[in-house]
Parts: sequence; C-alpha cells; structure tokens
Amino acid sequence: MKKQKKRIGNFLFIIPLVLILIFYIQSSQEHDNPKKQNHSDSFPTELNPVVKKRMNQLIQQAAKKGIAVVITDGFRSAADQDQLYKKGRTVSGNIVTNAKGGESYHNYGLAVDFALKTPSGKIIWDMQYDGNKNGKSDWYEVVDLAKNLGFTWGGDWVKFKDYPHLQMDFGLSIADLQNRARPDESSLTAESK
Repeated sequence: MKKQKKRIGNFLFIIPLVLILIFYIQSSQEHDNPKKQNHSDSFPTELNPVVKKRMNQLIQQAAKKGIAVVITDGFRSAADQDQLYKKGRTVSGNIVTNAKGGESYHNYGLAVDFALKTPSGKIIWDMQYDGNKNGKSDWYEVVDLAKNLGFTWGGDWVKFKDYPHLQMDFGLSIADLQNRARPDESSLTAESK
C-alpha cells in the first residue's frame, strides 16, 4: 500500500513538471518565430490600418499623375469569399477566384482590388488605357506605385493571374493567417508612420 501511494505521489509531482515543459516549448517556438508572435482569437472585420493607409496613398499618388483609381474591393468576409468562389462554378458568370472563404488575403484585411475611372465616370479594367496621355499604360503606372508602397501584385502570380489584386502579407502565409497569426503590431506601427 505504501509503494502504491509513493507511486501516485511521484506521478502527481511529474504532471506539473510536464505541463510547465510543454508551456515553455510552445512559448519558445513563438519567440523564435516573430512573424507568428501576435495571435488573435478573432478574425479581422476591416482592412488592416497599414493596408488602408497605403491604399489611400496609392489613390493620392495616382491622382497626381492624372489617374483616377477606384478600390472595387477591400476586406471581404469568409462568407462573401465563398459566394465569390461560386461564380463560374455553381453560379453563372466567369471564375474570378480560386480562393474559398479563409483562403484569401482579403479575408484578413490585407488585400484590395482596384480599377480605373475614366473622365466620364466609367469604371474600367483596361490594362492598355492611357487616360493621362503620357504614353504609358495607366494600369501599369498604378501597379508600379503600389509596389513602391509595399504591395505585391496579383498580376505577377505564376498560376492564376489576378490583375486588379494588390496585397500586403507582412511575411505571413494563408496557413499562418488560418492559424490565427496576425501581423506584429510593432511592425504595423513602424510601417504606418
């Protein structure tokens, strides 16, 4: 009976040590990977503040070149993403995305889509249009401005080219975001200045 009590006592002493060890390992893994430090239990419901600021800078910089940029989409909920994914599959229209809900940077407030606005007010996606008459495509002028502001462009993608798409991923993959990693708040503050 004494041996059995001693074993139970030893076992009860080991359990807290194991739990402390597990906690320590998880903490050190998060510390070693700074891009995953900021975990959030909630999903974003709007554009990331840095993305929003850079989007507004893009619109202003393009306007100085005589190009009217219109943001046609920004933050998109997972439910909205699923509806968009149905286009060309179970709903009439052309396929416009290969991303289901939770698989797009839009769902995390890290992407915007743009178009151009003509002087008559028409919204266009014409990549050859030269509305400011400087001999360069307005579309590619906007893309260059966006890249200088830190956006990546969906037109550079190898598989599914998404020409209106601009995103800032802050080094986070979709898998990171699905696992609730978020851009580090300190880097957001530094970038938004």
